[in-house]
Amino acid sequence: MKAFFLCCFGLISTQLFAQVADTSALYKAIKTGDSLIFDIGFNTCNLAPYNDIFADDFRFFHDKGGITSGKAAFIEDMQTGICKQENKVERFLIPGTLQVFPLENNGVLYGAIENGDHAFYITEKGKARYQTGVARFTIVWLLAGGKWKAAEALSYDHRAK
Repeated sequence: MKAFFLCCFGLISTQLFAQVADTSALYKAIKTGDSLIFDIGFNTCNLAPYNDIFADDFRFFHDKGGITSGKAAFIEDMQTGICKQENKVERFLIPGTLQVFPLENNGVLYGAIENGDHAFYITEKGKARYQTGVARFTIVWLLAGGKWKAAEALSYDHRAK
């Protein structure tokens, strides 16, 4: 009876906690994509990787700024928004919050869901960088032709720090 209980608990816990380990190839691939979007693109305004990392029909949902539809519109919003601001805005992944969940069809990996929390900082001219807020995010990644593409992203639950 004890063995049956442990077996059932093992099956249930596998279903409840289906995120991949942070040492897995999938986790590392998604974390690399996150870094291209935020550490390279958002934080430095080097938007060149965006042409490869976002799907053409990418959609971005922001709880304060609405919906942006299409990769071209998203890149334009970055160029004319964050990248044109006088004060430097940066986003950092909050350590320990990144989760990656595989998406499969009949046992074949076709995508992943990335969840986590991120913090936003601002640097005003002549002042030290300071945190302005935190939020949650979710990105749906699709594997197409051996490349990971961000298909949809949500940034929500924005709170002031």
